[in-house]
Amino acid sequence: MFMKSSRLLLLPLLVMLISGCRKPESAESRRELLIYCGVTMCRPVQELAKIIEQEKNCTIKISKQGAGALLNSIKANQVGDLYLPSSESYIESGIAQGLIKETVTVGYDRIALIVQKGNPLQITPDVRNLTDKRYRVVLGSAESGSIGKETERVLSRLNIYHQALDNALYLTSDANGMVRALSDKNADLALNWYTTSLWEENRPYMDGLLLDDDVAPPHKLTLGLLTFSSFPDIARRFMELAASPQGQEIFARYGFLSK
Repeated sequence: MFMKSSRLLLLPLLVMLISGCRKPESAESRRELLIYCGVTMCRPVQELAKIIEQEKNCTIKISKQGAGALLNSIKANQVGDLYLPSSESYIESGIAQGLIKETVTVGYDRIALIVQKGNPLQITPDVRNLTDKRYRVVLGSAESGSIGKETERVLSRLNIYHQALDNALYLTSDANGMVRALSDKNADLALNWYTTSLWEENRPYMDGLLLDDDVAPPHKLTLGLLTFSSFPDIARRFMELAASPQGQEIFARYGFLSK
């Protein structure tokens, strides 16, 4: 009788111990997406991610780097769901390599001359100033980031690209490198995405000088769905939201132009 009673008492305890070892079902079923995002678009993408996380009960991680480094990572690792570089040329390359299967336009960015706050040197909005030896110039590298690619494209059309490179103190891998150079007062002038001058923490240190559209027209931002996405339905919902009026309003708050 005693042994039988002891077994009855031990049974609930065993059930509790086994149950405690199991992960909650919601934790096991929670889906995790990965977005590869150029550094200048991370803020609106983070806002969009929060909306989708709540709507779809998922987790979204964002990997931010220069667009070239991100594409190399996508190619090497073959994991992830979405890719948003600042330059459409990286999307075209991804499609050609079979890494991207669907795209949507989410807005437009533009480059600008970025100067110290208040423009103390009275620099004019002319890209030829990048070749002026009176100014400490920092530029983006075309080998690693979208801003470097766009710099090469714009300045090559004017036949001043190599002159500007020769005049630069150094090249940075992405937009953040130029932001740091201006914030630390190590540069007088950079050619960067205009949106970087609008970020709240950057406004006390720099101003953006917009260029004429015929020199630097607005640049299309394209979001791509990766061919090996583990959760394509959620990724497509993210794309739909980003291109919607709600998504466009979010992008606009960070200085991006609507479609």
